Amino acid sequence: MFELNKTAFAEFLCQERKAKGYTQKKLAEKLFVSDKAVSKWERGVSHS
Repeated sequence: MFELNKTAFAEFLCQERKAKGYTQKKLAEKLFVSDKAVSKWERGVSHS
């Protein structure tokens, strides 16, 4: 089974979101999730 490196994903997500000029709320709307979920992903605290 593949284990996701949460820290690397968090950094990648944050960089890509900012590069596109999206707020966490705007990205959340595009992904049909809450802005709190995006925040957790970017902090690397989401559950697997």
